[in-house]
Amino acid sequence: MTIMNDKTREFVAMHRDEDVRELALKAKRVEGLDLSLALDQIAGWQIASKKLPQWASYEGIIYPPHISMEQCSSQFTAQYKSEIAQTLLASAATVRARVSDSAESDMQTAKNVFQLSDSPESDTLVAKRAMVDLTGGFGVDFSYLARGFSQATYVERQRHLCDLAEHNMAALGLDQARIVCDDGVEYLRQMGPVDFIYLDPARRDEHGSRTYAIEDCTPNVLELRDLLLAKSQYTLVKLSPMLDWRKAVADFDGAVREVHIVATGNECKELLLVLGQQVHEEPSAPRVFCVNDNQRIDYDSAAYTQGLRIGGKPLPEVKNYLYEPNASIMKAGCFDLVEERFGVTQVGPSSHLFVSATPVADFPGRGFAIEAIGGMNKKDIKRLLNGTKQANIAVRNFPLTAPQLRKKLKLADGGPVYLFGTTMQGCDHVLLRTSKI
Repeated sequence: MTIMNDKTREFVAMHRDEDVRELALKAKRVEGLDLSLALDQIAGWQIASKKLPQWASYEGIIYPPHISMEQCSSQFTAQYKSEIAQTLLASAATVRARVSDSAESDMQTAKNVFQLSDSPESDTLVAKRAMVDLTGGFGVDFSYLARGFSQATYVERQRHLCDLAEHNMAALGLDQARIVCDDGVEYLRQMGPVDFIYLDPARRDEHGSRTYAIEDCTPNVLELRDLLLAKSQYTLVKLSPMLDWRKAVADFDGAVREVHIVATGNECKELLLVLGQQVHEEPSAPRVFCVNDNQRIDYDSAAYTQGLRIGGKPLPEVKNYLYEPNASIMKAGCFDLVEERFGVTQVGPSSHLFVSATPVADFPGRGFAIEAIGGMNKKDIKRLLNGTKQANIAVRNFPLTAPQLRKKLKLADGGPVYLFGTTMQGCDHVLLRTSKI
Protein backbone atom coordinates (compact mmCIF):
# COMPACT_ATOMS: atom_id res chain seq x y z
CA MET A 1 0.00 0.00 0.00
CA THR A 2 1.19 3.49 -0.82
CA ILE A 3 1.50 5.59 2.32
CA MET A 4 1.58 9.36 1.84
CA ASN A 5 4.93 11.07 2.10
CA ASP A 6 5.27 14.40 3.90
CA LYS A 7 4.99 16.47 0.72
CA THR A 8 1.74 14.75 -0.31
CA ARG A 9 0.34 14.95 3.21
CA GLU A 10 1.01 18.69 3.36
CA PHE A 11 -0.70 19.21 0.02
CA VAL A 12 -3.79 17.31 1.19
CA ALA A 13 -4.00 19.28 4.43
CA MET A 14 -3.67 22.57 2.58
CA HIS A 15 -6.22 21.88 -0.16
CA ARG A 16 -8.76 19.39 1.22
CA ASP A 17 -11.64 21.90 1.20
CA GLU A 18 -11.09 22.80 -2.47
CA ASP A 19 -12.76 21.48 -5.62
CA VAL A 20 -10.89 18.34 -6.71
CA ARG A 21 -11.51 18.87 -10.42
CA GLU A 22 -10.11 22.40 -10.30
CA LEU A 23 -7.13 21.20 -8.28
CA ALA A 24 -6.37 18.52 -10.86
CA LEU A 25 -6.15 21.22 -13.53
CA LYS A 26 -4.26 23.96 -11.71
CA ALA A 27 -2.01 22.12 -9.24
CA LYS A 28 1.69 22.38 -10.00
CA ARG A 29 3.70 19.22 -10.38
CA VAL A 30 6.19 19.35 -7.52
CA GLU A 31 8.96 16.85 -6.92
CA GLY A 32 7.91 14.40 -4.23
CA LEU A 33 4.20 15.16 -4.59
CA ASP A 34 2.02 12.18 -5.55
CA LEU A 35 -0.78 14.28 -7.04
CA SER A 36 -3.00 11.33 -7.98
CA LEU A 37 -2.89 9.98 -4.42
CA ALA A 38 -3.41 13.46 -3.00
CA LEU A 39 -6.52 14.03 -5.12
CA ASP A 40 -7.94 10.65 -4.05
CA GLN A 41 -7.37 11.59 -0.40
CA ILE A 42 -8.99 15.01 -0.78
CA ALA A 43 -12.02 13.54 -2.58
CA GLY A 44 -12.20 10.71 -0.04
CA TRP A 45 -12.06 13.06 2.93
CA GLN A 46 -14.75 15.30 1.44
CA ILE A 47 -17.11 12.32 1.01
CA ALA A 48 -16.23 11.01 4.47
CA SER A 49 -16.91 14.39 6.11
CA LYS A 50 -20.57 13.93 5.15
CA LYS A 51 -20.89 10.14 5.04
CA LEU A 52 -18.41 9.13 7.78
CA PRO A 53 -17.83 12.20 9.97
CA GLN A 54 -16.14 10.19 12.74
CA TRP A 55 -13.62 8.76 10.28
CA ALA A 56 -13.06 12.22 8.79
CA SER A 57 -12.20 13.58 12.23
CA TYR A 58 -9.17 11.26 12.47
CA GLU A 59 -5.80 12.25 11.08
CA GLY A 60 -3.94 9.55 9.19
CA ILE A 61 -6.86 7.76 7.53
CA ILE A 62 -6.06 6.63 3.97
CA TYR A 63 -9.06 6.68 1.64
CA PRO A 64 -9.57 4.42 -1.40
CA PRO A 65 -10.46 5.68 -4.92
CA HIS A 66 -13.74 7.52 -5.42
CA ILE A 67 -15.97 4.57 -6.41
CA SER A 68 -15.13 2.64 -3.22
CA MET A 69 -16.02 5.67 -1.12
CA GLU A 70 -19.35 6.04 -2.89
CA GLN A 71 -20.20 2.36 -2.35
CA CYS A 72 -19.08 1.94 1.27
CA SER A 73 -21.50 1.96 4.21
CA SER A 74 -22.43 5.25 5.83
CA GLN A 75 -21.74 5.97 9.48
CA PHE A 76 -25.46 5.63 10.22
CA THR A 77 -25.84 2.16 8.67
CA ALA A 78 -22.53 0.93 10.14
CA GLN A 79 -23.45 2.10 13.63
CA TYR A 80 -26.85 0.46 13.27
CA LYS A 81 -25.21 -2.90 12.51
CA SER A 82 -23.09 -2.53 15.64
CA GLU A 83 -26.26 -1.81 17.61
CA ILE A 84 -27.82 -5.01 16.25
CA ALA A 85 -24.81 -7.09 17.31
CA GLN A 86 -24.65 -5.67 20.81
CA THR A 87 -28.40 -5.98 21.37
CA LEU A 88 -28.35 -9.64 20.29
CA LEU A 89 -25.40 -10.60 22.46
CA ALA A 90 -26.58 -8.62 25.48
CA SER A 91 -29.96 -10.34 25.23
CA ALA A 92 -28.30 -13.75 25.02
CA ALA A 93 -26.13 -12.94 28.05
CA THR A 94 -29.19 -11.86 30.04
CA VAL A 95 -30.95 -15.14 29.28
CA ARG A 96 -27.92 -17.12 30.41
CA ALA A 97 -27.64 -15.07 33.59
CA ARG A 98 -31.29 -15.76 34.43
CA VAL A 99 -30.83 -19.51 34.27
CA SER A 100 -27.56 -19.59 36.22
CA ASP A 101 -27.54 -21.40 39.56
CA SER A 102 -27.05 -18.51 41.96
CA ALA A 103 -26.89 -14.75 42.40
CA GLU A 104 -23.12 -15.00 42.67
CA SER A 105 -22.99 -16.79 39.33
CA ASP A 106 -25.23 -14.07 37.84
CA MET A 107 -22.85 -11.36 39.01
CA GLN A 108 -19.81 -13.19 37.65
CA THR A 109 -21.55 -13.66 34.30
CA ALA A 110 -22.22 -9.93 34.07
CA LYS A 111 -18.61 -9.13 34.95
CA ASN A 112 -17.22 -11.55 32.39
CA VAL A 113 -19.47 -10.51 29.53
CA PHE A 114 -18.70 -6.79 29.43
CA GLN A 115 -15.77 -4.44 29.92
CA LEU A 116 -15.56 -0.67 29.39
CA SER A 117 -14.70 0.52 25.90
CA ASP A 118 -11.53 2.48 25.18
CA SER A 119 -13.11 3.95 22.05
CA PRO A 120 -13.10 7.77 22.05
CA GLU A 121 -16.46 7.71 20.24
CA SER A 122 -18.30 5.60 22.75
CA ASP A 123 -18.51 4.79 26.43
CA THR A 124 -20.59 1.70 25.68
CA LEU A 125 -19.66 -1.67 27.10
CA VAL A 126 -17.42 -3.87 24.99
CA ALA A 127 -18.22 -7.56 25.14
CA LYS A 128 -15.36 -9.92 25.90
CA ARG A 129 -16.33 -11.82 22.80
CA ALA A 130 -15.03 -12.62 19.33
CA MET A 131 -16.36 -11.60 15.93
CA VAL A 132 -15.29 -12.19 12.32
CA ASP A 133 -16.03 -10.09 9.25
CA LEU A 134 -15.62 -12.50 6.33
CA THR A 135 -15.95 -9.83 3.60
CA GLY A 136 -13.81 -7.00 4.97
CA GLY A 137 -13.67 -4.59 2.01
CA PHE A 138 -12.84 -0.99 2.92
CA GLY A 139 -13.61 -1.86 6.55
CA VAL A 140 -16.25 0.70 7.56
CA ASP A 141 -18.74 -1.86 8.89
CA PHE A 142 -15.93 -3.79 10.55
CA SER A 143 -14.61 -0.69 12.32
CA TYR A 144 -17.96 -0.10 14.05
CA LEU A 145 -18.73 -3.75 14.77
CA ALA A 146 -15.24 -4.29 16.20
CA ARG A 147 -15.77 -1.68 18.92
CA GLY A 148 -18.21 -4.05 20.61
CA PHE A 149 -15.78 -6.99 20.80
CA SER A 150 -12.49 -7.71 22.53
CA GLN A 151 -11.40 -9.85 19.55
CA ALA A 152 -12.29 -8.76 16.02
CA THR A 153 -10.99 -10.41 12.84
CA TYR A 154 -11.18 -8.80 9.41
CA VAL A 155 -10.87 -11.22 6.47
CA GLU A 156 -10.32 -10.02 2.90
CA ARG A 157 -8.68 -11.73 -0.07
CA GLN A 158 -7.43 -8.55 -1.78
CA ARG A 159 -4.01 -7.64 -0.39
CA HIS A 160 -4.26 -3.88 -1.04
CA LEU A 161 -7.51 -3.70 0.95
CA CYS A 162 -5.94 -5.65 3.81
CA ASP A 163 -3.00 -3.23 3.89
CA LEU A 164 -5.40 -0.31 3.86
CA ALA A 165 -7.47 -1.82 6.67
CA GLU A 166 -4.40 -2.55 8.79
CA HIS A 167 -3.31 1.07 8.51
CA ASN A 168 -6.77 2.56 9.11
CA MET A 169 -7.77 0.33 12.04
CA ALA A 170 -4.55 1.36 13.78
CA ALA A 171 -5.32 5.02 13.02
CA LEU A 172 -8.79 4.53 14.54
CA GLY A 173 -7.28 3.04 17.69
CA LEU A 174 -8.84 -0.42 17.22
CA ASP A 175 -6.14 -2.46 18.89
CA GLN A 176 -8.37 -5.54 19.02
CA ALA A 177 -8.51 -5.70 15.20
CA ARG A 178 -6.73 -8.58 13.48
CA ILE A 179 -6.28 -8.38 9.70
CA VAL A 180 -6.22 -11.65 7.73
CA CYS A 181 -5.58 -11.79 3.97
CA ASP A 182 -7.51 -14.90 2.92
CA ASP A 183 -10.61 -16.09 1.11
CA GLY A 184 -13.56 -15.62 3.46
CA VAL A 185 -15.17 -18.98 2.73
CA GLU A 186 -11.91 -20.89 3.23
CA TYR A 187 -11.32 -19.00 6.48
CA LEU A 188 -14.85 -19.87 7.65
CA ARG A 189 -14.28 -23.56 7.00
CA GLN A 190 -11.13 -23.76 9.14
CA MET A 191 -11.84 -21.23 11.90
CA GLY A 192 -13.12 -22.06 15.37
CA PRO A 193 -16.54 -20.96 16.67
CA VAL A 194 -17.08 -17.26 17.41
CA ASP A 195 -19.93 -15.23 18.84
CA PHE A 196 -20.72 -13.15 15.76
CA ILE A 197 -20.07 -13.29 12.00
CA TYR A 198 -20.70 -10.54 9.46
CA LEU A 199 -20.96 -10.97 5.68
CA ASP A 200 -21.55 -8.45 2.92
CA PRO A 201 -21.51 -10.59 -0.26
CA ALA A 202 -20.27 -8.88 -3.43
CA ARG A 203 -23.25 -8.02 -5.61
CA ARG A 204 -21.44 -8.09 -8.96
CA ASP A 205 -20.85 -11.04 -11.26
CA GLU A 206 -17.62 -12.03 -13.01
CA HIS A 207 -18.34 -9.50 -15.77
CA GLY A 208 -18.86 -6.63 -13.31
CA SER A 209 -22.63 -6.48 -13.80
CA ARG A 210 -24.77 -5.82 -10.74
CA THR A 211 -26.62 -8.80 -9.25
CA TYR A 212 -29.36 -8.98 -6.62
CA ALA A 213 -30.32 -12.61 -6.01
CA ILE A 214 -28.58 -14.17 -3.00
CA GLU A 215 -27.36 -17.17 -5.02
CA ASP A 216 -25.78 -14.86 -7.62
CA CYS A 217 -23.66 -12.98 -5.05
CA THR A 218 -20.16 -13.89 -3.93
CA PRO A 219 -20.07 -15.79 -1.67
CA ASN A 220 -23.41 -17.54 -2.00
CA VAL A 221 -24.56 -17.31 1.62
CA LEU A 222 -27.35 -19.85 1.07
CA GLU A 223 -24.72 -22.54 0.47
CA LEU A 224 -22.96 -21.51 3.70
CA ARG A 225 -26.10 -21.56 5.85
CA ASP A 226 -25.36 -24.68 7.90
CA LEU A 227 -21.68 -23.81 8.32
CA LEU A 228 -22.52 -20.31 9.55
CA LEU A 229 -25.03 -21.69 12.06
CA ALA A 230 -22.41 -24.12 13.33
CA LYS A 231 -19.62 -21.54 13.61
CA SER A 232 -21.40 -18.60 15.27
CA GLN A 233 -24.14 -17.71 17.71
CA TYR A 234 -25.40 -15.08 15.27
CA THR A 235 -24.58 -14.15 11.68
CA LEU A 236 -25.53 -10.80 10.17
CA VAL A 237 -25.90 -10.85 6.37
CA LYS A 238 -26.17 -7.66 4.31
CA LEU A 239 -28.24 -8.06 1.15
CA SER A 240 -29.55 -5.87 -1.64
CA PRO A 241 -32.51 -3.65 -0.64
CA MET A 242 -34.05 -4.71 -3.97
CA LEU A 243 -34.76 -8.21 -2.65
CA ASP A 244 -38.15 -9.43 -1.42
CA TRP A 245 -37.42 -9.99 2.26
CA ARG A 246 -40.08 -12.69 2.59
CA LYS A 247 -38.47 -14.77 -0.17
CA ALA A 248 -35.03 -14.23 1.39
CA VAL A 249 -36.36 -15.52 4.73
CA ALA A 250 -37.90 -18.56 3.01
CA ASP A 251 -34.64 -19.26 1.14
CA PHE A 252 -32.77 -19.58 4.45
CA ASP A 253 -35.26 -22.25 5.57
CA GLY A 254 -35.93 -21.36 9.20
CA ALA A 255 -32.54 -19.83 10.03
CA VAL A 256 -33.58 -16.15 10.02
CA ARG A 257 -34.24 -14.71 13.48
CA GLU A 258 -34.57 -11.03 12.55
CA VAL A 259 -35.08 -8.89 9.44
CA HIS A 260 -33.82 -5.29 9.46
CA ILE A 261 -34.91 -2.95 6.66
CA VAL A 262 -32.66 0.11 6.90
CA ALA A 263 -33.37 3.41 5.19
CA THR A 264 -31.84 6.84 5.62
CA GLY A 265 -33.12 10.06 4.08
CA ASN A 266 -36.22 8.01 3.11
CA GLU A 267 -34.12 5.88 0.75
CA CYS A 268 -33.92 2.15 1.42
CA LYS A 269 -30.22 1.29 1.73
CA GLU A 270 -29.86 -2.19 3.19
CA LEU A 271 -31.66 -5.43 3.90
CA LEU A 272 -30.05 -7.15 6.89
CA LEU A 273 -30.84 -10.71 8.01
CA VAL A 274 -29.84 -12.14 11.38
CA LEU A 275 -29.22 -15.89 11.19
CA GLY A 276 -29.19 -18.04 14.32
CA GLN A 277 -30.03 -21.46 15.66
CA GLN A 278 -33.70 -22.20 16.25
CA VAL A 279 -34.42 -21.77 19.97
CA HIS A 280 -37.76 -23.61 20.02
CA GLU A 281 -38.71 -26.89 18.39
CA GLU A 282 -41.40 -25.20 16.30
CA PRO A 283 -39.99 -22.79 13.70
CA SER A 284 -40.88 -19.17 14.48
CA ALA A 285 -41.36 -16.25 12.12
CA PRO A 286 -38.65 -13.57 12.33
CA ARG A 287 -39.14 -10.18 13.94
CA VAL A 288 -39.01 -7.34 11.43
CA PHE A 289 -37.39 -3.99 12.20
CA CYS A 290 -38.17 -0.96 10.01
CA VAL A 291 -35.65 1.86 10.34
CA ASN A 292 -35.56 5.25 8.65
CA ASP A 293 -33.10 7.50 10.50
CA ASN A 294 -34.73 8.07 13.92
CA GLN A 295 -38.08 6.54 12.88
CA ARG A 296 -38.14 2.92 14.08
CA ILE A 297 -40.81 0.29 14.53
CA ASP A 298 -40.61 -3.49 14.91
CA TYR A 299 -43.18 -6.27 14.79
CA ASP A 300 -43.76 -10.01 14.67
CA SER A 301 -43.94 -10.92 10.98
CA ALA A 302 -46.26 -13.87 11.68
CA ALA A 303 -49.00 -11.50 12.83
CA TYR A 304 -48.82 -9.12 9.88
CA THR A 305 -48.28 -10.95 6.63
CA GLN A 306 -50.90 -9.77 4.14
CA GLY A 307 -50.35 -6.02 4.14
CA LEU A 308 -54.08 -5.23 4.15
CA ARG A 309 -56.80 -7.22 5.87
CA ILE A 310 -59.39 -8.68 3.57
CA GLY A 311 -62.01 -5.99 3.16
CA GLY A 312 -59.94 -3.38 4.98
CA LYS A 313 -61.20 -0.71 7.36
CA PRO A 314 -63.90 1.60 5.99
CA LEU A 315 -62.70 5.12 5.32
CA PRO A 316 -63.61 7.69 7.98
CA GLU A 317 -66.24 10.25 7.00
CA VAL A 318 -63.89 13.06 8.00
CA LYS A 319 -60.50 12.95 6.26
CA ASN A 320 -58.40 15.79 7.61
CA TYR A 321 -54.91 14.30 7.46
CA LEU A 322 -52.94 12.22 4.95
CA TYR A 323 -49.92 10.10 5.85
CA GLU A 324 -47.25 8.55 3.61
CA PRO A 325 -45.14 5.79 5.22
CA ASN A 326 -41.35 6.00 5.01
CA ALA A 327 -39.28 3.82 2.68
CA SER A 328 -38.63 1.06 5.23
CA ILE A 329 -42.37 0.59 5.89
CA MET A 330 -43.05 0.55 2.16
CA LYS A 331 -40.41 -2.15 1.76
CA ALA A 332 -41.74 -4.19 4.69
CA GLY A 333 -45.32 -4.00 3.45
CA CYS A 334 -46.72 -3.97 7.00
CA PHE A 335 -49.65 -1.70 6.17
CA ASP A 336 -52.13 -3.55 8.42
CA LEU A 337 -49.72 -3.01 11.32
CA VAL A 338 -49.60 0.73 10.56
CA GLU A 339 -53.40 0.89 10.58
CA GLU A 340 -53.60 -0.87 13.92
CA ARG A 341 -50.71 0.83 15.69
CA PHE A 342 -51.33 4.42 14.57
CA GLY A 343 -55.13 4.49 14.23
CA VAL A 344 -55.12 5.44 10.55
CA THR A 345 -56.96 3.97 7.54
CA GLN A 346 -55.61 2.98 4.16
CA VAL A 347 -57.21 4.99 1.36
CA GLY A 348 -57.24 1.90 -0.87
CA PRO A 349 -55.95 -1.70 -0.98
CA SER A 350 -52.86 -0.89 -3.07
CA SER A 351 -52.44 2.84 -2.53
CA HIS A 352 -50.24 2.70 0.59
CA LEU A 353 -51.44 6.08 1.81
CA PHE A 354 -53.37 6.62 5.03
CA VAL A 355 -55.97 9.11 6.26
CA SER A 356 -57.26 10.11 9.67
CA ALA A 357 -59.68 12.60 11.17
CA THR A 358 -57.21 13.75 13.86
CA PRO A 359 -53.43 14.31 13.76
CA VAL A 360 -51.21 11.31 14.52
CA ALA A 361 -48.10 11.83 16.62
CA ASP A 362 -44.86 10.06 15.65
CA PHE A 363 -46.16 8.56 12.41
CA PRO A 364 -43.24 6.79 10.66
CA GLY A 365 -43.28 8.88 7.51
CA ARG A 366 -44.57 12.20 6.21
CA GLY A 367 -47.79 13.90 7.31
CA PHE A 368 -50.01 16.34 5.43
CA ALA A 369 -53.11 18.40 6.19
CA ILE A 370 -55.82 17.70 3.59
CA GLU A 371 -57.23 20.91 2.12
CA ALA A 372 -59.47 19.42 -0.57
CA ILE A 373 -60.35 16.12 -2.28
CA GLY A 374 -61.74 15.80 -5.79
CA GLY A 375 -62.01 13.69 -8.90
CA MET A 376 -60.39 14.05 -12.30
CA ASN A 377 -63.23 15.99 -13.95
CA LYS A 378 -62.65 19.59 -15.02
CA LYS A 379 -64.90 21.09 -12.35
CA ASP A 380 -63.12 19.26 -9.51
CA ILE A 381 -59.67 20.04 -10.89
CA LYS A 382 -60.51 23.76 -11.14
CA ARG A 383 -61.78 23.75 -7.55
CA LEU A 384 -58.74 21.83 -6.28
CA LEU A 385 -56.16 24.00 -7.98
CA ASN A 386 -57.94 27.29 -7.25
CA GLY A 387 -55.40 29.30 -9.25
CA THR A 388 -52.37 27.30 -8.12
CA LYS A 389 -49.49 27.47 -10.60
CA GLN A 390 -47.00 25.06 -8.96
CA ALA A 391 -47.15 22.01 -6.71
CA ASN A 392 -45.21 18.99 -5.48
CA ILE A 393 -46.85 16.00 -7.17
CA ALA A 394 -46.81 12.34 -6.12
CA VAL A 395 -48.89 9.39 -7.28
CA ARG A 396 -49.72 6.06 -5.63
CA ASN A 397 -51.79 3.43 -7.45
CA PHE A 398 -52.88 5.96 -10.08
CA PRO A 399 -53.35 5.63 -13.86
CA LEU A 400 -50.97 8.54 -14.60
CA THR A 401 -47.33 8.96 -13.66
CA ALA A 402 -46.31 12.07 -11.73
CA PRO A 403 -44.85 13.75 -14.89
CA GLN A 404 -48.00 12.91 -16.86
CA LEU A 405 -50.23 14.35 -14.13
CA ARG A 406 -48.06 17.47 -13.92
CA LYS A 407 -48.37 17.96 -17.68
CA LYS A 408 -52.13 17.42 -17.62
CA LEU A 409 -52.58 19.96 -14.80
CA LYS A 410 -50.02 22.39 -16.32
CA LEU A 411 -48.24 22.90 -13.00
CA ALA A 412 -44.64 23.88 -12.29
CA ASP A 413 -42.70 21.96 -9.63
CA GLY A 414 -42.30 23.11 -6.02
CA GLY A 415 -44.13 25.46 -3.70
CA PRO A 416 -46.15 24.80 -0.52
CA VAL A 417 -48.88 22.70 -2.19
CA TYR A 418 -48.55 18.89 -2.20
CA LEU A 419 -50.85 17.12 -4.64
CA PHE A 420 -51.41 13.36 -4.43
CA GLY A 421 -53.04 11.27 -7.14
CA THR A 422 -54.30 7.93 -5.84
CA THR A 423 -57.12 5.37 -5.88
CA MET A 424 -59.62 5.29 -3.03
CA GLN A 425 -61.57 2.29 -1.76
CA GLY A 426 -64.21 1.62 -4.39
CA CYS A 427 -61.68 2.20 -7.20
CA ASP A 428 -62.24 5.96 -7.46
CA HIS A 429 -59.30 7.92 -8.87
CA VAL A 430 -58.91 11.07 -6.79
CA LEU A 431 -56.64 14.05 -6.24
CA LEU A 432 -55.83 15.22 -2.73
CA ARG A 433 -54.60 18.78 -2.27
CA THR A 434 -52.53 18.97 0.92
CA SER A 435 -49.96 21.02 2.80
CA LYS A 436 -47.08 19.50 4.69
CA ILE A 437 -47.39 19.27 8.46
